[in-house]
Amino acid sequence: MYLGIDIGTSSVKAVVIDDDDRPTATASAPLALSHPRPLWSEQAPQDWWQAVVDSLDALAAAAPAAMAAVRGIGLSGQMLGVTLLDAADAPIRPALLWNDGRASAECAELHRCLKDFVDIVGCRAMPGFSAPKLLWLSRHEPDTVARARRILLTKDYVRLRLTGEAVSDRADASATLLMDTARGDWHDCILAVCGVDRTHLPRLVESDEVSGALRGELAARWHLPAGTPVAGGGGDNMCAGVGVGAVQAGAAYISLGTSGVYFVANDRFVPAQGGGMHTHRHAVPGLFAQHAVALSAGAALAWIAGVLGRPDIAALMTEVEAQGLSPDTTPVFTPYLAGERTPHDNPLLTATFSGLTHMTGPHHLVQAVLEGVALALADGHAALTNDGARIERIVLTGGGARSALWARLVAAAIGQPLHLAADQRSGPAIGAARLARAAVGGPLIAEAGSDSPIVDVDPRLSEQLLRKRALFHGHQS
Repeated sequence: MYLGIDIGTSSVKAVVIDDDDRPTATASAPLALSHPRPLWSEQAPQDWWQAVVDSLDALAAAAPAAMAAVRGIGLSGQMLGVTLLDAADAPIRPALLWNDGRASAECAELHRCLKDFVDIVGCRAMPGFSAPKLLWLSRHEPDTVARARRILLTKDYVRLRLTGEAVSDRADASATLLMDTARGDWHDCILAVCGVDRTHLPRLVESDEVSGALRGELAARWHLPAGTPVAGGGGDNMCAGVGVGAVQAGAAYISLGTSGVYFVANDRFVPAQGGGMHTHRHAVPGLFAQHAVALSAGAALAWIAGVLGRPDIAALMTEVEAQGLSPDTTPVFTPYLAGERTPHDNPLLTATFSGLTHMTGPHHLVQAVLEGVALALADGHAALTNDGARIERIVLTGGGARSALWARLVAAAIGQPLHLAADQRSGPAIGAARLARAAVGGPLIAEAGSDSPIVDVDPRLSEQLLRKRALFHGHQS
């Protein structure tokens, strides 16, 4: 048995898998976001830890035999966050998250200071990434930075609490924009520009390497073997790639989670020169990963459900799918509720509805949101392919993949069939568990493989969405 823990934006998910990659026990706990000012997005690191504790307490109560058989733990987590700890390893302030947009000016400063920045890190600086946020903190909260003794990513704060070790993996760390991505080490010049140095940062390991051992008191609490090894793990995007089997060059996945992620594995390091794309190391040694991201996917659906006073999103989606609305009768929605990354790289971009009439009802608005996210992912597909990404097979995953309508819309928008992941909600946690198995000498993927359901491209939907794209991009139809 192997335990994978994914510290996401909206929840922590934990899964125990067996030697054949089958989930045998799962648990989760919710997380809340804070937006204290416009463009700011924060969470308390203590909340991550409490959600992990709650999830593992639940697993220990429900599946003690499975927990007792665990041979390794893997960690996955939301990427790009900045967690500052003091000398006692206590958080100094709330963590700045991946969808925080306050550091636009600092992005420009990084490019002014380092002309070869993109070639070093793999992409242009964007506000959600760690390096510009650290520079923002150095400028606007210098006393906070002066007190900091450690700077950690989300899952690495949890690792510190689990093992006492300050460690990160090279895949997740490459997305901080503080690293020489091809070389796999921190870049001292970038650190200096951001006002920090190597002493603030964790030791680096590979994703499938042991990073430490579980503390004895925690092993006893959760019925885990004493000294259970904890693997390096990876960012949630990389772990999701491992979880859905995107572990060879040309393999890709689209995740409909809080954000919409389009991830393509590559055996070459191809720095993204613009268009809101980014390239990092994959959790699979020897591979890199090209990303396009729509910042609001499931978040946009949750937003419209809240506006409509419909907290039961699953019931709302069932109604919309049963209605069978045509794209020709729905308005156009641009899902830029938190700005946008790919292809606009603009944290100030805002969402819009257009084409509203007296006939527009609640279900039309929901379908417009689904279509808008699909069209945003189509923009990401175009950006990736125009940048030379080779895409041979695409897996659809994430909570939104459970909607047959949304899956059909995404396939129609990008013009390629999609393979549905076997477990749409636990991909990153399963990937983390697989990395734990690899860290203790087992295979990365033990699953023999089976045919997954395929969502084919509906030509009628493709044509209807193509007609909407001009309006979506703000042009006359």
